[in-house]
Amino acid sequence: MEVSKKVTFIKDWILNYVNSMPIKAETLVIGISGGIDSSVSSTLSAMTGLRTIVLTMPIKQRSSQHDLSLKHQEWLKRNFKNVEGYTIELDNLFTTFESTLNKFDNDHGMANSRARLRMTTLYQVAAANKGIVVGTGNKVEDFGVGFYTKYGDGGVDISPIADCNKSEVWEMGKELKILNEIIEAAPTDGLWDDGRTDEGQLGLSYKELEEAMNNEDSKNREKYNKIRKTNLHKMEPIPVCKIPK
Repeated sequence: MEVSKKVTFIKDWILNYVNSMPIKAETLVIGISGGIDSSVSSTLSAMTGLRTIVLTMPIKQRSSQHDLSLKHQEWLKRNFKNVEGYTIELDNLFTTFESTLNKFDNDHGMANSRARLRMTTLYQVAAANKGIVVGTGNKVEDFGVGFYTKYGDGGVDISPIADCNKSEVWEMGKELKILNEIIEAAPTDGLWDDGRTDEGQLGLSYKELEEAMNNEDSKNREKYNKIRKTNLHKMEPIPVCKIPK
């Protein structure tokens, strides 16, 4: 499918989903990180014409990362009259959380907790505005390697680009004229004090991951499967104990 048609298809899918709800949502709520996934997802949401609330939720955020989310927020508000943008500082909330759990400190756990605080914030804003939370995960992250704690994607109501590879998301970003700084920025979840990138955490580039995901003979297939196996529990239904009748 051509990129322009893909954009229209996803925009219409979001709109049709909302219109088919028993109680129609009045608002789309989405967290924006300054990365390509959330930038494309928020732009597609804005294109529906529905009231769209975009949130930047910095937690000990590096200024270079947060600046991109603020620039995208302003770009959206300039281009779409139905967009509202808010910055919700979560530093103090996270500092209290971190201090309260100081006996149970763990770097990876705390990174995940940052994402969950963002997720909780998104749902609170959605509840207050009769809205639904829009996810930002792509195909490789959501169904390939289970790498989707960023900006609250652990819990969403709809996920418009989850069937798109990262390369497709970048293509749509260019089609939508997303800020070039965002298109060229190294993908990062912004959950670590040292500013590590997504590809640095995964050990493979998104291009390599996509190739390994689709090619059983890929030189990176073994590494891809190792990452996938580690995170498979995130992508499968929650195990439920079935009690015999």
